[in-house]
Amino acid sequence: MDRREQKTQQAIRNAFLALRAHKPLERIKVKELAENAQISKATFYLHYHDIYELSEALQEDVIQQILSSITQADLFVKDAPAFTRELFGSFFAHQHLIDILFSGTQASVLPIRIEQGIREHIFAIVPERRDDAAFNIRLTYQVQGAYYAYSENQRRFGPDAVLAELDGITRSLYA
Repeated sequence: MDRREQKTQQAIRNAFLALRAHKPLERIKVKELAENAQISKATFYLHYHDIYELSEALQEDVIQQILSSITQADLFVKDAPAFTRELFGSFFAHQHLIDILFSGTQASVLPIRIEQGIREHIFAIVPERRDDAAFNIRLTYQVQGAYYAYSENQRRFGPDAVLAELDGITRSLYA
């Protein structure tokens, strides 16, 4: 990608994030985004089919950043509390983008996609876990349950307090 194309992509993404911070995804129009990015609608359509494709691309970037921040995705198998700390430390590090991209109708997308990414990685390493009901239920419970517990409480009690509680809960689950 040449420098001009990178600049256009960045302008589109910045304009989208600015709009999305104040509007539901469904209310953002390509015309408005193009004006804010100082590009034509045709230029937008050279890069994306619609606003939803752009949103999904930005969500995927955040998801990949979160997944790549876990030092070992199979840490869930080896040390569940350490896995929880790494995962939620990464959520906290990306909180600003999470708040923008995964709000409103998109709120459930993040924990589902994170769980899918972790599951794929674990099953590539330990394929025999694929049909292990207890393992799969714990993984869903830990990723999705802990995500919602974290989301609901981190602003009220602070991320450190919530992570400490999640760590204790995780230790008791796997004791």
